[in-house]
Amino acid sequence: MTPDRKRRVLIVDDSVLVRQVLSAILSGHPELEVVGTAQDPYEARERIKELDPDVLTLDVEMPRMDGLTFLGKLMKAHPMPAVMLSSLTAKGTTTALDALDLGAVDVIGKPTMDQAAGLKAMGAEIAETVYAASLARVGAHRPPAAPAVPSALAALAERAKAGRALIAIGSSTGGTEALRQIFEAIPENLPPIAVVQHMLPGFTEAFAERLNRTCRARVKVATDGETLKPGSVYLAPSEAHFTVRRQGAGLLARIQPGERVSRHLPSVDVLFNSVAEVCGAHALGVILTGMGDDGARGLLLMRQKGARTLGQDEATCVVYGMPRTAFMRGAVEEQAPLGAVADHLVAWCGREA
Repeated sequence: MTPDRKRRVLIVDDSVLVRQVLSAILSGHPELEVVGTAQDPYEARERIKELDPDVLTLDVEMPRMDGLTFLGKLMKAHPMPAVMLSSLTAKGTTTALDALDLGAVDVIGKPTMDQAAGLKAMGAEIAETVYAASLARVGAHRPPAAPAVPSALAALAERAKAGRALIAIGSSTGGTEALRQIFEAIPENLPPIAVVQHMLPGFTEAFAERLNRTCRARVKVATDGETLKPGSVYLAPSEAHFTVRRQGAGLLARIQPGERVSRHLPSVDVLFNSVAEVCGAHALGVILTGMGDDGARGLLLMRQKGARTLGQDEATCVVYGMPRTAFMRGAVEEQAPLGAVADHLVAWCGREA
């Protein structure tokens, strides 16, 4: 999606300094225009009516009404893209996940010390995050995924035990909610699932723990050298690439630091490339909502190596960027709405059994 005008941003923060720094950062992006600021949610409500912004940045801790409370009210009364600013603390991590659950498109980690310098150092990342959010579809009707009901549980279990199959998933903006819907709908006996979700450093562990509490499959952050087991979902950790390698009849996770690939660390392309080479036709690649093109090249390689490939459709993506690029390059064999992805995973496992 390419807008025909600059995207209008409203900054909501009780700190004058933070408002100034964010205004300078976002105004420097060629596709963004800061149309106003507000010091608390009450002023923000009036500014939204007056300025009709495309996206807002919203601090969590503010006087009179906190950011989460305002976000919840906003998404019910006037759904619009919002990026939360949350501190990089244990409490801040929980708050960030709560914000995503309430409908925030993304979260920016707010430095706890010397905020001005910290925000400036993150300037390019902040601007790109807000720009991606400004393109998001918020409030569109996206029915939740229904629990997948496999027709041959025994066959799925045997396929998972065989140790050959792997499901690889890549996602970015809007992906946390998409992954939650998918993983809460799948049974616990699928082959291992390897995931790269672009997330703020420090939040992946908490996200995995939250998913693990609500899903039948085990959800965890992958560690270097561990065996990928059936009935488990493995998330790439922050600031490291996630690849797989074969050991005997099984698969192992490789977690390694490195340079950014396709502008990301971890990169979906890196995961998909390794799955293509190691698993070939015994893999399913899935690309979900997200900004940019990470994963398109790797998914194409997976398809060329015989894997089946699936892309989330435009109607249910928060940002139809990554799936669109993959589809345009011929990497996506089939597109499906988010609510049907879990059933596609189960059906693929049944056919492969």
